[in-house]
Amino acid sequence: MLDPTPSSRPAEAIPTIRVSGWTQLIEELYRDSWDPQIERFRSPFVYRGMINACANLTTSLRRLGEGHENLAVIEGHLLRNFLKYAHAESPGHKSIWHWMALAQHHGLQTRLLDWSFSPFVAMHFATEDPARFDGDAAIWCVNLNQTNRLLPEVLRQAACEEGSNVFTVEMLSAIAPSLEAFEEMARYEFVLFMEPPSLDARIVNQYALFSLMSSPSAQLDDWLERHPGTARRIIIPASLRWEVRDKLDQANINERMLFPGLDGLSRWLSRYYRPKRR
Repeated sequence: MLDPTPSSRPAEAIPTIRVSGWTQLIEELYRDSWDPQIERFRSPFVYRGMINACANLTTSLRRLGEGHENLAVIEGHLLRNFLKYAHAESPGHKSIWHWMALAQHHGLQTRLLDWSFSPFVAMHFATEDPARFDGDAAIWCVNLNQTNRLLPEVLRQAACEEGSNVFTVEMLSAIAPSLEAFEEMARYEFVLFMEPPSLDARIVNQYALFSLMSSPSAQLDDWLERHPGTARRIIIPASLRWEVRDKLDQANINERMLFPGLDGLSRWLSRYYRPKRR
């Protein structure tokens, strides 16, 4: 089966908007959030903040296995051993998707990428390191309604029946109990978004979810470029980053809230009282 929506990749398959101020940034983040069917503001977008505007949407697994001809082998070793040694931390769970989410959450290299339903959380991660404020940051915005239209039929049907545009671990486990079953759903690459279990307060406070591609070697930004209308990118210029950072802190969007506990508190205080260097 071929890609259901092949594209010749126009000059700007992923529209890029360079904002000039805080007000425009907010307007762009909430653009197209009105849902006429329910007459509410319910955005179909999810967001990922990037400290470096030029960075790609590369998974930690791809970075770990750069140059390796078969990432599936590395992925299999990582997940098998993680499950073996981490079993005591999460007994009773058998779903590969639960273990993959847990592994990603604790820093293991996986094919997952972190996203948030909250544009403000994405703004935080785009401005969390003042030492890198000399360059532009970016926020990627992906439209779930559009990406879901490109899913294999069985996944589209499951999402429709649940009335959801993201998948839970339980939904995915019922359809694809293994990585092999998931990858065999289509002969073309696809992406879905999975909402992890509420493993801890960090996941809850960050309003987190993960992108999951059908192949461990797939590159999400390349896929988005091949499918116009699925994403846009907002550039936060270096000159605006301090204003964004200070306003986020005033709105209580900071490490203390997003990483509950003493580690997050210490990270917030260290950054908050760091002198601004010109």
